[in-house]
Amino acid sequence: MLSSEAISWSSNKQQVVSLSTIEAKFIATASCACQDVWLRRILEELQYCQQGPTHIFCDNSSTIKLSKNLVLHGRSKHIDVRFHFLRDLTKEVVELVYCRSEDQVADILTKPLKIDAFVKLRELLEVYSKSSVN
Repeated sequence: MLSSEAISWSSNKQQVVSLSTIEAKFIATASCACQDVWLRRILEELQYCQQGPTHIFCDNSSTIKLSKNLVLHGRSKHIDVRFHFLRDLTKEVVELVYCRSEDQVADILTKPLKIDAFVKLRELLEVYSKSSVN
């Protein structure tokens, strides 16, 4: 049985210099949406069609609002047009869901964390230390 969730993970520097946090998050989210479109096409080739939009978890509410609002604001008018296709995808293909920074499971792979945060995220991944399994 195939899962309705597809996962793709990557870590690299953005190809563009961001002038704000919202721009950096918007670019990262647009990149994630590109991966989603790519994975959907592969699944279609395998004759597996995903029902409904893919949930993309984002810890920046301004990015979510910008993706839904078609009006260019003064603070976001500098964002390159090529990233605005995210707005089109949020109509049917992807759904941006707010996720608090503390609950971003991928942070365990990308950031130095305090032990409490590390243990919490490790448990969310369902990975346990060898000593706790015994």
